[in-house]
Amino acid sequence: QVHLVESGGGLVQPGGSLTLSCAVSGRTFGSWAMGWFRRAPGKEPDSEREFVAAIGRAGNGRINYADSVKGRFTISRDDVKNMVYLQMNDLKPEDAAVYYCAAAAVGPVPYDQEYNHWGQGTQVTVSP
Repeated sequence: QVHLVESGGGLVQPGGSLTLSCAVSGRTFGSWAMGWFRRAPGKEPDSEREFVAAIGRAGNGRINYADSVKGRFTISRDDVKNMVYLQMNDLKPEDAAVYYCAAAAVGPVPYDQEYNHWGQGTQVTVSP
């Protein structure tokens, strides 16, 4: 069983930075590609989540970013600590959302339907 818990969300001013963390339980962490998705405020709870970034399984090295975050966000993983991170710089109001961590058997892919396991999300608010 794989269990994901996000942390690190909060309120930040435009232009500021935040680092999101995702703790992943289970001994098979290295075999999962990991992704970050988000859902903006006002979206229906069952609406499609927007792809943000994804990283391949341990040793894969491939990374995929949404165009909207390229150059500002960095995804990384620590296969010793079973952690995934999303470093977010130069945050904009349109980055405000609930951010979700997810695990996929293939990847790094930008399609939420390919992800098998999800965390509960962490809220990011970007406001002056």
